[in-house]
Amino acid sequence: MSELPPDLPRLRTVVTYLRGELNRAERALNTAEEREALAARRRPPTEPPAWLIERGIGAGRLPVRVHAGGCWGSRKRCTAVTIDQARQALAEGIQACPHCRPDAALGIE
Repeated sequence: MSELPPDLPRLRTVVTYLRGELNRAERALNTAEEREALAARRRPPTEPPAWLIERGIGAGRLPVRVHAGGCWGSRKRCTAVTIDQARQALAEGIQACPHCRPDAALGIE
């Protein structure tokens, strides 16, 4: 059973009321989104991680290169690592980025 009235005039009234409520809800949503965007702009930017490991493409996604944080040559396939993990990766033969030279920064050459 429907809780809506069966006659046309009352159905129109319900639709008009619901449109008004929808507009009110959309305005509240827009205000909340603007407030959130303003708060996000005020937050200080997060610092890049100090060390990154770039992974290859494909199923295994093995480590292929070590980067210093903020390196312009790093890609989306990078994950943040600790300084010890970066040192270990270099010691295991993972290639150092030729641009940011993490091996030199870590004293591993």
